[in-house]
Amino acid sequence: MASNASKYPTPPLIGLSTYVETARYGPWEERVALLPETYVSAVGRAGGCAVLLPPSSFDPVLVLSALHGLVVPGGPDVDPRRYGATAHHETDPPRAERDAWEIALCRQAVAIDLPLLAVCRGLQVLNVALGGTLHQHLPDILGDDSHRATLGQVSLNRVELRAPSAVASILGGKTEGYCHHHQALDTLGAGVEPVGFAADGTVEAVELAGNTFAIGVQWHPEENAADDRLFDALVHAAARYRTTKLGGTRERHNPPPPR
Repeated sequence: MASNASKYPTPPLIGLSTYVETARYGPWEERVALLPETYVSAVGRAGGCAVLLPPSSFDPVLVLSALHGLVVPGGPDVDPRRYGATAHHETDPPRAERDAWEIALCRQAVAIDLPLLAVCRGLQVLNVALGGTLHQHLPDILGDDSHRATLGQVSLNRVELRAPSAVASILGGKTEGYCHHHQALDTLGAGVEPVGFAADGTVEAVELAGNTFAIGVQWHPEENAADDRLFDALVHAAARYRTTKLGGTRERHNPPPPR
């Protein structure tokens, strides 16, 4: 797929929050800040420059003031204590630092209308950051594990998208996405509007009322290199944000072409 970098002579800076986990590489096994490379590649193909944001004590106000867009990626479950619940026996052990960091990033991004794409866990973090809650284990509700059929493997899921919505304007009335999740939105956070649904009624896409570009999807668009429309739209929104909000260098660029 051709790069969109030529549209943005100075690429918009897109922050991506990261994991901090114990990992092995070469002869080393230690705590590292990491993120699946598919996210970085998707941002790059769309013409943005990825800036990795591991959990930090820095003020999110200062960090996001230097950026033009934000991706909150997938990962382990949000600590249920963040939304006043007791952990289900299938819920992952908490990552307190990551939860705190990503919730703070989401709240600040929403407050300053920074273009935001929240993916899988990221969608759940966004909902919790805005006062919402989660279903901790979908098989208890649906009676099957169709949203996470095999641990460590994504599966294709059909999503119906509601119009008018920003997500439907980018992807059309329906789409297919690679999913791997056993949790989903329950009570919606402030301003969270559901706009995409699986056949079983699970919320698969949301956007925020009143924000220029704030989208969350339960599937993994970074896993499909043949369809970068969500990342194209994010980087395009980031370029506009840089010009209109930050007074950056005005660059001539066109909207991402339809595919």
